[in-house]
Amino acid sequence: MFQNHPDQGRFFTAIFCRYAQIVYSLIRHSVRSPVQADYLFAQTWQHIYHELRALDLRREMQESDGGNLSLQNWLINVTAICINQAELPPVETIHYSLQSASPPLWCYVRQALELLAPLPRLVVLMAQTFRWSETRIAAYLQAEGEAISPAQVKALLQKGYQTLESNLPEDIRAIYLDENLDYQQALV
Repeated sequence: MFQNHPDQGRFFTAIFCRYAQIVYSLIRHSVRSPVQADYLFAQTWQHIYHELRALDLRREMQESDGGNLSLQNWLINVTAICINQAELPPVETIHYSLQSASPPLWCYVRQALELLAPLPRLVVLMAQTFRWSETRIAAYLQAEGEAISPAQVKALLQKGYQTLESNLPEDIRAIYLDENLDYQQALV
């Protein structure tokens, strides 16, 4: 269903809910820092999200010499690959919080960010990642040759947040974004 309905997020979220504990256990036992474990967990689910789009379990079973390859076994294999290839950043540079954004939300927000035009994406990321004010963002962009005022940055931010939210699948918004939630804080 995930592959057949790429415009819906509930199928990936269901896979996550079913298998997250197994994936997290494998990662948590292989990484010393809980912060790095959470980060690798999210990175692993990002990798799973992209790989699942084209996964053909029947073909994978044939290539694995007729072994018993299930979705769970495939997820365990992908998790092991992610663990073995991980180059984790130092704890102090990790800004991801598992409590703030579930990996499925993170996957869909990253996808929605890719759909934003470059300038609104940059402005949203500077505001959320660095917590820069409109004035500081405008000053940075002016130093880079972009003629933009703080008021224009504010308008770009508002438009960027609206577009970002509308780029999220409707069911992801329903699952993760409460009407009363300040989605601007939860999205990035």
